[in-house]
Amino acid sequence: MTTTIPFKGTTLCAAPSELGEGPTYDPTTGTVWWFNIKGKELHELHLESGRKQVHPLPFLGSVLAAIDPERQLIASDQGLFIREIATGKLEAHATLDEDAGIRSNDGRMHVSGSLWVSTMGRKAENQAGAIYHVAAGTVTRLFGNLSIPNGICFSPDGRTGYFVDSAVNHIMQVPLDPKSGLPTGDAVLFSDQSGEAGAVDGSVCDADGLIYNARWGEGAVDVYAPDGTRLRRYAVPATQTSCPAFIGAHADRLMVTSAWQDMDDSARAADPLAGQTFDLGIAVKGRFEPAYRL
Repeated sequence: MTTTIPFKGTTLCAAPSELGEGPTYDPTTGTVWWFNIKGKELHELHLESGRKQVHPLPFLGSVLAAIDPERQLIASDQGLFIREIATGKLEAHATLDEDAGIRSNDGRMHVSGSLWVSTMGRKAENQAGAIYHVAAGTVTRLFGNLSIPNGICFSPDGRTGYFVDSAVNHIMQVPLDPKSGLPTGDAVLFSDQSGEAGAVDGSVCDADGLIYNARWGEGAVDVYAPDGTRLRRYAVPATQTSCPAFIGAHADRLMVTSAWQDMDDSARAADPLAGQTFDLGIAVKGRFEPAYRL
């Protein structure tokens, strides 16, 4: 049985997001970024000062990657856009899926400077989603027929990729070319979580190859060893935990987003911190996300 460690962290942001997702940390500015997907918002929090801004978006954004100190890449239901940080100006970069019923979901940067990003149906339609590789504006479809593709992360050396379909809860691993981030073989089962409660959601992989995964529906972040063994669970005071990220000047802290999506009034009353963003209050050996290479 996996040991559950009680929550000893703090709330980073008490403003509840309907669907908090896609957190990332920019060490050059000490800033945490994340999305409220359903609210069409990009949240910005300066970690040291606590200064907070919310940027309205014209689309359902879900994944952000740094390009340089002036620009970011955003994945959305309308494709990939380059965002000018100072002004919020958006420039179209690439298209993921032309289907109007599809939106972007999970994503993570590979050490090569390429992005893996997933799509899914707006109502989580069965097998409507896919995972794409994006390098310098070139989009390559990697895996299809996925319902809720999540859990994208990579080993420190860039030779292994991980992902999951949250509707199935099979965490998969796939060998990669570390120079490109493209698969060099077939995806195989890493951990079968199909018989467990909750859904495997967003993930990050630390400097030792440990995978930290948000467990949607269980109010938890699970830790997996490189051999697929689930080592421990950290409790989170919001049931629908969605995605973790390494934060802090040394990437030695772990944050996690959450959501109140699909909760009625009674469910929200029973889960009063749903949608808030948390610092787990644990020490980790994290890594900063690579920049996207244009």
